Formats: sequence, C-alpha cells, structure tokens
Amino acid sequence: TSVHIEEFEIEARDTKLGPEEVTRDIPNVSESMLRNLDEAGVIRIGASVKQGDIMVGKVTPKGETQLTPEEKLLRAIFGEKAGDVRDASLYCPPGIEGVVVDVKIFSRKGQEKDERAKFIEGEQIAKLEKNLSDEIRILTDERLKRLEGLLGGKEVLADLHDERTNKRLLTKGAGLDRDTIERISTRNLKRIKFPDKDPRVNEQIDEIEEMTSRQIDVLKKIVNEKKDKLTKGDELPPGVIKLVKVYIAMKRKLSVGDKMAGRHGNKGVIARILPDEDMPYLNDGTPVEIVLNPLGVPSRMNVGQILETHLGWAGHELGKKITQLLAENTREETIKRELKALFKDTPMVDYVADLNGDELEAAAKGLTKGVFMASPVFDGARETEIKALLERSGLPTSGKTFLHDGVTGDQFEQPVTVGYIYMLKLSHLVDDKIHARSIGPYSLITQQPLGGKAQFGGQRFGEMEVWALEAYGAAFILQELLTAKSDDVYGRTKIYEAIVKGEAAMEPGVPESFNVLIRELQSLCLDVELIKATEKKPMATAAAD
Repeated sequence: TSVHIEEFEIEARDTKLGPEEVTRDIPNVSESMLRNLDEAGVIRIGASVKQGDIMVGKVTPKGETQLTPEEKLLRAIFGEKAGDVRDASLYCPPGIEGVVVDVKIFSRKGQEKDERAKFIEGEQIAKLEKNLSDEIRILTDERLKRLEGLLGGKEVLADLHDERTNKRLLTKGAGLDRDTIERISTRNLKRIKFPDKDPRVNEQIDEIEEMTSRQIDVLKKIVNEKKDKLTKGDELPPGVIKLVKVYIAMKRKLSVGDKMAGRHGNKGVIARILPDEDMPYLNDGTPVEIVLNPLGVPSRMNVGQILETHLGWAGHELGKKITQLLAENTREETIKRELKALFKDTPMVDYVADLNGDELEAAAKGLTKGVFMASPVFDGARETEIKALLERSGLPTSGKTFLHDGVTGDQFEQPVTVGYIYMLKLSHLVDDKIHARSIGPYSLITQQPLGGKAQFGGQRFGEMEVWALEAYGAAFILQELLTAKSDDVYGRTKIYEAIVKGEAAMEPGVPESFNVLIRELQSLCLDVELIKATEKKPMATAAAD
C-alpha cells in the first residue's frame, strides 16, 4: 500500500467585469454540497472527498446576457439579480478519492485576509513561537551546563548579598550546585568568592553569557523575519488576488492492473491477486509470493533476474542455517568456521577471524535474514560458484524445485525456478489510468474529441479498427463513429434533436475535417469548393426540348 498526495489549486483573479471571489455562497448549489466548506468557502482539513465534491467555492461575475426563461421567472418572483455571478468552483476531478491533509491560502499584498487565512497564519505563528521557546530553553540549559562545569561543587568563602537590594543570596560555606547558579544573576555570580578562584573565571562567565545572548538574538531575529513574511502577504502573479492550494492524500492498495518491475528491466502488470492458500507452494508448505510468466525471460533475454533469483535463494537459506546455529547455542569456533567457509577468498575472512564473543554473535545475527551478496558486472559469480553456494545451502544445484498447486495440492509436472528477488511498485497505477468519457471537449480546428485522460478526451477509433468494422460490413456503426461521434457538428445536433423528439433519424452532415482538408488545399493555391448537386431533368424531356 502506498500513500499519494495530490495538489489542486484555484486562483481568484481580477476580471474586467469585477473581481472573482472565494466564497461559500455559490448560486444553485445545495447545502449538502457545501457541508465540508468553512465560512471562507475552503474545504476543512480531514474531510473525505470524491469525484464531484466542491473543494473551494468560487464565483465569477458574468456580463449582462440574455436571460433564460427560468432566470426571468426567478427575477420576477424574488426581484433579485440571481444571474450576476456564475459558479467557478474547484471540483474534485474523476479518479480522486481521499482525505484533505492540508490547505494553503495565499493572498496578495494589501488584500484583506479571510477568516481561514487568518486562522492558518495564527497556527503558523504559534508554531514558530513554540519552536523559538524550545530553542531558547535548549540554549539556556547549555549555558547552565557550562556554568556548572565552571563553578559547580565550589564552596562559598563569604556571604553573598545582592548588589541592589542587599538581600542575602548565599551564606558562607554553602556549596554551588545547578539550582543555585540558575537563580543567581550573572552580575552576582561574578562576585562570589571561593578558594583558589582563577582570575579568568569572570571572563569565562562573561563569554558564556555573551555567546548565549548572541545566539538567542539571532534566533529571535529569524523568527521575527518569518512572522513579517507571513503577515505581509504573498507575491502572486499579476491579476491574481488569491490562490488556494488543497492537498489530498490517497491510499493505493496493490491491485490488478498495477505495474511492477524488477531490477533488470523485467517489468509487467499484475494479472491476478490470490489469497496465500491458493498460491503454489514448496514441499515444506511455504507459498510463493509472486509468480512471473516464464515467457518474459527468453524473449527479452534479461537473464540477470535468473541470477538474482538463484543467489537470493541461496543467501536466504544460508541465513536460515546461521539462525539454526545461533538457536542451538553452537560453540564460537563452529560459528567462526562456518562463516569463514562462507566468505572464503574474500577480505571478510580476516574480519571474521578477529571477532569474538558478543561481536561474533552480533555479526552472525546480522546475517540471519539472509547473507549479503554482490555480483559485479565483469567479475560476476561463475556457474560453478553458484552451484557450490546452492549445494552449501542444501538446495538443488539446478536452482529449480517442484511446486504444488495451491488449489488442488497436486505437484506440478516440471520443476520451477524459485528464489528471492527485489520487486518494486512503479508509479503507473491502474486507478490513475482508468478513464471514461461520454461528452467532453472538442478540438477547435478539427472539431474532433480531444485525446487523453488529462483533457477528458475520447478513444481514438483508428485505421485498423475501421478495417475490422468494414470486414463485418457494419456500415451504420461505422458511419456514426466517423461522423456524429467524431467531427460532424451538424450531425451531432441533428441526433440530439431526434432523441429529444423521440425519433430515430440520423442525418449526416459534412465532417469538419473535410473543411480543414479544403482549407489546406486552398493554402497550396488549389481552389477546391463544394458544389451542391442539382436535380437533373429526365433524358426524354431534355430531348423533346
């Protein structure tokens, strides 16, 4: 499972008709849609959102337009200008479902901040002040520690009185401890008399005090600068009054269609997810965690994954052996001998030889989950070495073993390569790819639907798909796909009218892409124009004339 944080933003601009406004007061929107918005029209942190939910309410002024009959009626009844503004809110897009984890509001300098912005600002200032007090406390603790190192444990030779009030602070013979040093001011500390007092002690006290106060001043200055920056307002692009950013956290569980990859270019898509008990299992009952299609190996020839599988299995089984040795409280010499045999012909042998007692146990424990291996590019593990490792681990030297069907329990006919490899989940998740469109945006020039999820586009019905329908003789479906569903604006409106009237008529027009073709030919100085066919007279009549 992974957590993904998506950022959405909306700007309130200064338009010719007046400023846009971030608000909760949106025309023609039910109260249930606004339940998660605060007074400022911004969604609260912790709210669950899904497709179609309002995240930030925004209205934008609209010019004097021709009123619809509904608006005329509303104005007649309520006598208000219901049509002064239109809804331009930030809605949650398709495929997004999660929890709001953060909201940031940026306001232009000189603009009055709304309640939510003031609240966020207050929270940030409180956080800064808390951090400052923590840092000051750390510095004063450090100061006390240094003063204690300088004066702690010393015995006072004479009574100490406060310079100003003459109040007795210390009596003769009293010892100096941390609490005493803390309650006496620096000025009075310098006046304390004790045996063998070094004349440089007062200088050192001054130095400690000066250093502490200098560091505290620097911290305060930094915090004040940050506070000023928060209260002043933000640098926004020209024409933008307010910018709101909403952050949504989404949980993505591993699902069918997600993309995964190993470390050798062996990528693929999850085809099925099964419960543990249905997965194929080894002779000892251990179920495998992932099954890869064997056809992916010879076609791409990335045999690195096979090498990793063999070495991973050997390393894991050797780790099991070391765990067993530790569990049986084996003698140190035996553990050393095993580790030396394992790391033979490597610098690790000398390292193991020098270990003893707890060090040896710690080193062995570090290998219980599996022995680490490296196989460099041009100096990698040889076949003989891999076989020797597998043999040492008590595994078949082929690197294959018989598996059992998890559902029936029957043994498979052929042995299967089994082992341990790294598999990573890639950021190509099926939830982010899934997309459907009924009616959406069209290209300005060709009037064909746009493509891609980001544009809320349609699916391209390409050349080869057309051939498939032609082979079936599906003429009507083909005509509809190539005209009304694509770039025949006239046909689109006619179909809509027919549906409204309850008819089943289709009247194709000229596709817009044909007009584009004509314009392109005209740009090459080829004058092409469409001539409407006129009704020809019957031949006999023409002869009679």
